[in-house]
Order: sequence, then structure tokens, then C-alpha cells
Amino acid sequence: MQVTKTAWRNVWRNTRRSGVTIAAMTFSLFMMICVTSFYEGMLKKMEANITEVEIGDIQIHDPEYRNSPSLYNSMATSEEVAAALESINYQTSERLLGSGLVASDETSAGAAIFGLEIDDDAEVSLVFERISQGEWLSESAPKGVVVGRALARTLHITIGDELVLLSQAYDGSMANDLFTVRGVLSSISEVTDRGGVFMPSDTFREFYALQGGAHRLMVKRPNNVELDQAVIDVKDATAKQELEVKSWRELSPILATLIDSALQLMQVGFLIIYVAVVIMLLNAMLMAVFERIREFGILKAIGVSPASVLALILMEGVIQTIVAITLAFLLCIPALWYLVNVGINLAAMGNLSLMGMSFDPIFHGVVTAKTIYMPLTTMMVIVLLGVLYPAIKAARITPIEAIHHQ
Repeated sequence: MQVTKTAWRNVWRNTRRSGVTIAAMTFSLFMMICVTSFYEGMLKKMEANITEVEIGDIQIHDPEYRNSPSLYNSMATSEEVAAALESINYQTSERLLGSGLVASDETSAGAAIFGLEIDDDAEVSLVFERISQGEWLSESAPKGVVVGRALARTLHITIGDELVLLSQAYDGSMANDLFTVRGVLSSISEVTDRGGVFMPSDTFREFYALQGGAHRLMVKRPNNVELDQAVIDVKDATAKQELEVKSWRELSPILATLIDSALQLMQVGFLIIYVAVVIMLLNAMLMAVFERIREFGILKAIGVSPASVLALILMEGVIQTIVAITLAFLLCIPALWYLVNVGINLAAMGNLSLMGMSFDPIFHGVVTAKTIYMPLTTMMVIVLLGVLYPAIKAARITPIEAIHHQ
């Protein structure tokens, strides 16, 4: 018996039933590929927002700093550590951290003051891309600072305005100076938005009378190194110093858990949709078997083996699946292009923030091997499970059963 040719004719014998089955499989695969692309892009963007803008992949501090943030709890060997890490292809940037009072002509507020190595910081952080007004820091304008958007609103300041910073210097003297607003950031995080003031590291050291060392060393891992391995590498490179090494997942465990939960939720959603596809496919194939019991009885009577009948039903499922996959991929091409290049704008939901971390409202999809193979593999397994029982039932029908079937 020509299994493939016969199966093809059987599929299109009842075009309505086959059409509904193929349409359901096509829609399910299409939706799963698009949802996978969107979720992967969303989770990737959330992680990138955490690591590339605010926290970094890994942070290194003095062991006492996080428990007692102080100007005095700095790492004296930060340059040595940075050189050791860069020698093994880990990009680093020193950050100086302080606090004080910032005032304009009208009002004042508390400030979290950041001193940056401008060029080095651009290699590990994309905060410079979050400028909404004005320009980012420049060595040519040492007294030019960049402030958080909420702080600018609180102080009623804009580009070119002057502000005064007051604090206590490293030597115990009063630190105060006049600065010019060079730029205003878009939303990054609650802390940065409400009190962030960024300045060049040399300006920070002069303001606080701080000679050497750094309070934080931000580390960016190579693209081909997993986070867990990167933490091990950094700890090995800093083993001679008594320093605290933490990954972003350790620094923000709640955010890490939420991202992991979102991935699990996506997998549960897949399962629910594909279970519905299994039920529908199982029903359609069983109906096809029951309608053709006499046909299968005749095939058995003329000498067709149970294996051939089993292969016939499985081939019918394979044909419908191939047609569904082809249609789904054709539909996915423009849909994925839109997700990747245009994205979905969630600005109507308002300012998107999670655990004090703000996110760009436009989410883009990504296309990776996982985007395709995970929904496709799942679909093929589901189809096999949905077709196997009707195929076995058809293979076990005997001519006597077929004769007496009503």
C-alpha cells in the first residue's frame, strides 16, 4: 500500500475537518513562536536594564561597605583589581559613591552622588544613553553634572541652571561647591531618579578631598561566559584581597526571582495552549477513525497489516502537521519582523517600574534558536501524542469488528 499517497488523499477527503485541525495547529504554533519571541525579548531587556544601566553583571565592594555605606569604606586596591580583571577580558569601571545636600535657588533635597570614570563606565554601563535632556558628562566640563529627572523636578532646575552641593569631605572639612546642570536623565530607578547626581571622578575626588581607591568596582562579563562562571572567575582574580564579590542576582534577588517566575509562567502558558491542541487533535483523529472503521476492516480483509494501518494514520497526522508548520512560519515572518524592529509600546500602562527599577515601555522581541525550536519541538511531541492513540485503535480493528460496526 502506498502509505503517503493514500494518507494525502485521506487528509483532504474531509476538507472541513482537516482544515479546522490544521488551522488550530497553525494558530497555536504561530502564537507560541511570537509569544516566545516577545517574552525572550522582554526578559532580556529587563535583565539588560538591571545589568547594563544600574547594577552591572558583578559588583565588588569593601566587605563593610554594603552594611555601612560610608565615604571611608573604599577599596584601596581597586586599580590593582581592575587591572587583574581586564587582563582576563573582564571590563571594569570604578565608581565613587557619596551623599550630601543639593540645593537650587528655590529648594533643596538629599542627593546620592556618583563619581565616574567616563570612558571606562561607558564600557560597563549604558546610563549615558538615558539622557532625556542635555548632554552626558565630559572631561572638558568638570563642573557639569547630570541629575535624575525627579530631582530636577523637585529642585525646579533645567539645563544650564546652577546648583550647590554640600557634604562632609574625607578629611572632615565641609565640602561645598557650585555646579552646572549639564544633563537630566530619563527614568532609571527610584534612588537615581529622586537623588542621583553624576559627575566625573576627578571632580568627585576634588569635592570630597578623596585621594585614591573606589567604593564600587562594576564588572561586565564577556558575552560567552555565563554569570555563575563569571562570579567564580572574578573571585579567583580577587582572592588575594579581602573583597565582597556579588552578582546582580545576589544584589537584587527579588528581581532575579521575578524574571525566573516570568519564564516559568510562559512555559505554563505553553502547556495550557498545547493541551487544548491535543484534545482537539485527538477528537478530530478519533472521529476520522470511527467514520472509517469499515474502510479499515476492508483493508485488513485484503491483507493490509496492522503496521501499515498504523503508519497510514500517523502519516495523516504528519501531513497535517507539515502543512500547519509551513503556514505558521509564513505568518511568523512579518510578525517577528514587527516585534523585533518596531516592538510593542506599553506606554499606555504608565511608567513601568518593578522593585524601584524603571523600564523602557517599548519592548522588542528577539529571534534565537530557542524562539523556533522550543515551540516547534513541543508541537511535534503534542501531535505525536494526539495521533498515537487513534492510530493504535485503527491498527487493532479486525474485519469482524468492522462488519458489526454500526
